[in-house]
Amino acid sequence: MATKKELRLRHMEEAPFFDFVEPKDRYLFEASAPRYRFNVIGTGTIGQEHMRVTELEGRAQIHGLFDSSKKSLSVAQHIFKDHSDRALVCYDTLEKACTDPAADALIICTPNHTHLDVLQVAVRSGKPILLEKPMAPTIEDAKAIAEIARDYSAPIQVGLQYRYKATYAEALYEILTRGVLGSVKNVSMAEHRPPFLDKVGQWNKFAAKSGGTLVEKCCHYFDLMNRVAGARPARVFATGSQAVNFTDFEQDGQRSDILDNAFVTIDYANGVRGSFALNMFSPSFYEELIVIGDEGRLKAFEEINTFQDDTLSTGIDILHGETGISRQISPRYVDRIERSGHSGATYIEHEKFVDLLDGKTTDAADCAQGLLSVLVGAAAEMSVKSGQPVDVSKLIQDHKLEDLLPEEK
Repeated sequence: MATKKELRLRHMEEAPFFDFVEPKDRYLFEASAPRYRFNVIGTGTIGQEHMRVTELEGRAQIHGLFDSSKKSLSVAQHIFKDHSDRALVCYDTLEKACTDPAADALIICTPNHTHLDVLQVAVRSGKPILLEKPMAPTIEDAKAIAEIARDYSAPIQVGLQYRYKATYAEALYEILTRGVLGSVKNVSMAEHRPPFLDKVGQWNKFAAKSGGTLVEKCCHYFDLMNRVAGARPARVFATGSQAVNFTDFEQDGQRSDILDNAFVTIDYANGVRGSFALNMFSPSFYEELIVIGDEGRLKAFEEINTFQDDTLSTGIDILHGETGISRQISPRYVDRIERSGHSGATYIEHEKFVDLLDGKTTDAADCAQGLLSVLVGAAAEMSVKSGQPVDVSKLIQDHKLEDLLPEEK
């Protein structure tokens, strides 16, 4: 049975028609006081999402902000007023934001190509860190971060939060815990979505800064595929192009060079075969995971129709033959969590991060798993350029990554 502190009735505790209940009389409506204070480094779109979700989750609160862009910082301060009337500390240097003893943990949301430099400053604090995905845009930087994490005294969690979308969380539970498909043989994923959004400096339009589309965006999906496959990738082959998006975009004399469509195949060391299909000039958002084992098939999907009030549709279809049970479900989080960001996945990611601060063991992505997702994406980008398959085991050997990756099962 849930204890009082586990029950949350936010839709009632925050309702104005319950304001007549005095604080001394609040029991079910009493919100626990935050125990931790976070500083957010980088206050763009995802930084603002982390601010919003921190306040909603409630066990922590935002203490301070740092961003080299005054406009981003100003906008984030203004938006924060929708969540709290507290004044935030705004730091004039990265060093001050990281080392302020008033902050218990750091959330790094800066552009991909700055992650290593920012982290090297952040770890001087000894504080727990939530580092946004991808861990880094290159194998070399990702390796350096994994080495830092290996020797760091506090946890570093990587923001591969798609594993907590309701559809994928349920799918992973069915496949990995319940074993409803038996032995997994094939895993395929697809993402159809509109183009990359505008960013400060438009860093996400250039592969040198983002790592390329198959690192920047698709690390989420490679993380999921790696978990389902249960083994390291052995070989990656990919094709792709820049067919529609940003073909005429230039900045400082440099033309955009990011892929907007691709097909990726992955051969895993245990014989599982994977495929991933990407399209980034779709009018709306659609994701799909299909896993087939020797005992059944699972299909999971999530669709957001941006032309119909951003309505979310989800589903999992588990299919068995004559001797099994087939069923369909529609996994969802409660509305306020689902709308807080990435279909509720960022909220659950924050729950895991606070659990880490509480000393609990979680299934959140660590730097070893973050490195592996970057490795697959980087191999796919290499394959697109060369037109040839990439031997991942050779990449691991050449970059001396063996001791930094998740242990092989």
